[in-house]
Amino acid sequence: MAVKTGVANLTEKLDALRHGGKRALSRALTRLETEEGSQELAALLDHAAAQPGGHVLGLTGPPGVGKSSLTDCLIRHYRALGERVCVLAIDPSSRFTGGALLGDRTRLSTDPEDQNIFVRSMAARDRLGGLSDHAIAAIALMRAVCDRVIVESVGIGQSESDLVQASDTVVLCIQPGSGDSLQFMKAGIMELPDVIVITKADMGALARRAASDVTGALSLTRSRSSDWTAPVCEVSSRDNTGIETLSEAIASHQDYLAGAGRGQTKRAAQHTHWVEDMIRTRFGGAGLAVAGRSGADWRLQPFTAFHDISADLQRRLNGQ
Repeated sequence: MAVKTGVANLTEKLDALRHGGKRALSRALTRLETEEGSQELAALLDHAAAQPGGHVLGLTGPPGVGKSSLTDCLIRHYRALGERVCVLAIDPSSRFTGGALLGDRTRLSTDPEDQNIFVRSMAARDRLGGLSDHAIAAIALMRAVCDRVIVESVGIGQSESDLVQASDTVVLCIQPGSGDSLQFMKAGIMELPDVIVITKADMGALARRAASDVTGALSLTRSRSSDWTAPVCEVSSRDNTGIETLSEAIASHQDYLAGAGRGQTKRAAQHTHWVEDMIRTRFGGAGLAVAGRSGADWRLQPFTAFHDISADLQRRLNGQ
């Protein structure tokens, strides 16, 4: 009997996750915490990150803007297309207790019997509103085994930039009549999204005014990509209108990423950012400066790179 190679074994594990239903994926995500720091887990995550995988859609915007309702509509839309959909709902953690309400799951009316819908809530932990190391690892694993990964994060500053480094397409949600477009323009957030959604389009004139304001704000900001202009969509989750238009805008951005290898380049840059961010979070700027001197390429094996760097820096701190 032939002995399986390491790569074949990792491929087999991912195949088991693809066909194992919710329970298998839930156990795998639990391992991210229980086996944190293990070389075996780092190898599995690197193998997952290397897969073309599904499309990662990041939803951000202020609390109450309607992200969960929009997520609910998108789940139904993509399931109708036969896609396997995973949702990662990020809640900010308390600075005092480290806990989080994790209430997003309760606001999604998904079919519990549908094995092709998976919803996971996760605390941001030490990242107020942003994405923790566990969330990044979860996204890498989910996108390897699902057709569509929706990451819903509370937009309070940190999360917008974090989502850019974890998503293929970033969707910024803005509520009519809230003045969000002006505030976001001041903060430079308008430079980050790939698609902008005006939620609660059933508010009529207010929604149309918000769309006009956002379009004007976009004309005054510099996009991350000079050849992609973020479309502005009006959506009503209550009336279930505008979802097709939003889906088409997301699909157009997917096509854009597929051209000239933009998607591959973007993910490679994200992997490097993941390593830098994990090192900076755990060891600070000084640790990142020391790690950066190695000259290693972190794009291909980001989780193994962090495992090895973390072990080396820890030894140095312990004086070994």
